[in-house]
Amino acid sequence: MKKIFIILAFCFFAMSYSQKKKDLYLFTSFREPATEGLYLAYSEDGYKWKGLEGSFLKPEIGASKIMRDPSITKGADGTYHMVWTTDWKGGNGFGYASSKDLMHWSEQQYIPVMKNEPEVVNVWAPEIFYDDVKKEYIIIWASTIPFRFEKGVEEEKNNHRMYYVTTKDFKTFSDTKLYYDPGFSVIDCVIVKKGKKDYVLVLKDNTRPMRNIKVAFGKSPLGPFKKSSEPLTEYLSEGPTVVKVGKNWLLYYDNYGSKNYKALSTSDFVHFEDVSSKISLPEGHKHGTITTISEEVLKGLIEKKN
Repeated sequence: MKKIFIILAFCFFAMSYSQKKKDLYLFTSFREPATEGLYLAYSEDGYKWKGLEGSFLKPEIGASKIMRDPSITKGADGTYHMVWTTDWKGGNGFGYASSKDLMHWSEQQYIPVMKNEPEVVNVWAPEIFYDDVKKEYIIIWASTIPFRFEKGVEEEKNNHRMYYVTTKDFKTFSDTKLYYDPGFSVIDCVIVKKGKKDYVLVLKDNTRPMRNIKVAFGKSPLGPFKKSSEPLTEYLSEGPTVVKVGKNWLLYYDNYGSKNYKALSTSDFVHFEDVSSKISLPEGHKHGTITTISEEVLKGLIEKKN
């Protein structure tokens, strides 16, 4: 009798496990000229993406009323927090909003992180990262402050460095500090936690003629980071984002020189395999970030557009 009970219990567990709802992947995006707002695509395997019709959040803040480079992360409480570029040029901050279901959003906020830098040219591509060690959010972005750094081959108004703030509640923020100065113009940075005290910074070298993707390694999400790698991608690549699928990481990037998306697969961020032939994305997809969503959230998003 005991043996039969064990077998039945095992069968029940196996059936329950097989029916357990799995998380799906969500890719944020925008469409040029970036006035329509947030676009979304989803995937079951991290390779093949299906677009959801229309915009899910219209930009209401910033002088230009645009939404570029939407970066999203899910906090410990399941709330999605998103930041984005509000102005191509001018402005001293970025946009922020949060949501539990990606349909109903908080009031949009403009976060003036460079208000103490009157000469700042721009605030580009803010990227949000949840630090599960310190239980806080790190937001990094690229800005140019003319004559602040050695410019190399870049013009003074295109010589970017990375800056950051931290916050626990999106009401109070730390003072703005320099995040990353590799000695060249750098934008589009993404923080990846590979393991305990093992972090990767994926970045775009924005200097001519480079303008491609590299990586650097550090023991903390705030660095310091070691010297960046040799280029991983071809000329005119930007907007990287990273997602773990199975045992490997997929590094997506916008190869705007060829007007298409590409992807690399890696287990260590040292050795990479081009898997671009295995991916598909909606037409017009522009770079954002990848997170996970539940089947319930996806169902709500689909029903909203039907």
